[in-house]
Amino acid sequence: MGIVQRQGIRNTLISYVGLAIGFANTILILPRLLTSSQIGLTAGVLVPLATIGAQVAAFGFASAGMRYFPFFRNQGRNHAGFFPLLLGPPLLGFAVVALLMWFGKPLVLQWYAKGDDVALLASHYTVAIGLAGCIMLGALQDAYLKSLFHTSFSSFAQEILLRLMLVAAAVAYSQHYIGFHGFVLAYTGAYAVVAVLLAIYLAAIGELHLRPTRAALRIKPLGEMLGFGGFMLLSNISGTVLLNIDTLLVGTKLSLAAAGIYLIATNISTALVLPFRALYKTAFSLIAEYWKEGDMAKMADFYRRSTRINTLLGCYLALGIGLNLDFIYGLVHRPEYAAGTAAVLLLLAGRLVDGITGVNGIIVATSPRYRFDLVFNISLAAAVVGLNWVLIPRLGLAGAALAYCVALVSINLARTWFVWRSYGLQPFDGRIVRILALAAVAGGAAWLMPDVANPWLNLLLRGGTLTVVYAAGVLFTRTAPELTALLNGLKARFIRS
Repeated sequence: MGIVQRQGIRNTLISYVGLAIGFANTILILPRLLTSSQIGLTAGVLVPLATIGAQVAAFGFASAGMRYFPFFRNQGRNHAGFFPLLLGPPLLGFAVVALLMWFGKPLVLQWYAKGDDVALLASHYTVAIGLAGCIMLGALQDAYLKSLFHTSFSSFAQEILLRLMLVAAAVAYSQHYIGFHGFVLAYTGAYAVVAVLLAIYLAAIGELHLRPTRAALRIKPLGEMLGFGGFMLLSNISGTVLLNIDTLLVGTKLSLAAAGIYLIATNISTALVLPFRALYKTAFSLIAEYWKEGDMAKMADFYRRSTRINTLLGCYLALGIGLNLDFIYGLVHRPEYAAGTAAVLLLLAGRLVDGITGVNGIIVATSPRYRFDLVFNISLAAAVVGLNWVLIPRLGLAGAALAYCVALVSINLARTWFVWRSYGLQPFDGRIVRILALAAVAGGAAWLMPDVANPWLNLLLRGGTLTVVYAAGVLFTRTAPELTALLNGLKARFIRS
């Protein structure tokens, strides 16, 4: 087994453990230890501001590093001074971004001019500048380690250790070992610890080369790297805007407490996309290989099968989450968070459509017309910003979720049409319609179950009804041959044992 395969297996395990920890943190732990305003400040304002600042400062050099490192590899023991070249322009960019964030503080505070919110943000705003630097350094070192095929430690530090440190900081605050300002500093310090640990790891494996060389500029012109980095910045920043702008605008147009409530609603709906993300990790390399081979038949088959699997799992998870929101919010033990119920349902709808439309985005990104992916991403980010600006003042949290849902549905319909019109590929057949009909029947049967006093029994009754009706319908109608094959394989293995 090669190093890449071993690292891939470890990273997959680390990723799932990290996702489980992250879900438990944001749904079960942090809402119990922090108020909605405090969550809104840290995870809803400071982290998004810092993330956007870090991406602008890095100027796409994390992606550029992975793109150009093969030209520098083994050019001397220090790879011809590649690491200083990777860090140099982003550090200059960070100096500019830090100044902009510092002098832009009055403007940002003006957006949050709502009594206690502006005072809370004003006393912690400068933390976002340091946090941006820590996020940027962590991302650059992570890209360097990926290029070196040393990814497991970086994944562990960012997926598991960071989340555990954030929980530890919240516990320390809840037990009155530190004040809230100390918690915010510890929150930022967790990102700093990750950046320092990655530097220590690079030194331990003998790859922390900090002395710049002129040879680096002769191997690849800096202008070429800046051009590629600028293109990647535009592509990446649109995704960052998509993930963060709704929470930021909820905070500005409503309150930090509303931003915290909306963030929890977003995290609940994120559980729906976990199987999609697992599929996409494999899909990217497979579809890129199909393009290389020119095998459109295999690509069309994969497009249909992945869409069918996403529809099958997505409908089940969306219904399971939506039907049991009372139970999920009951675990939080803070009734104010239940104000995000409508937002969760709208976010689930948008993300379900995103999954059902399949891997259209990956097909575009790996195709000869890959530049259209940037057009779609920027259009999506612009649509989310515009719709949020209009809908949040009118509909509150539901307006932010509706903006996300409408933008996501629209852009996926556009991508699906583009792939069909450009390459003759579309993922839908009669099985998709049957899955949706079965999901509607199973969801209706579970919804009609009477409420019982015990929330755990209620969960068992609704979840059990949904599972039995949905699974039976899928198996009897032979709607998903992949599920039938999996069950037959498990049955054969059980009989042999």
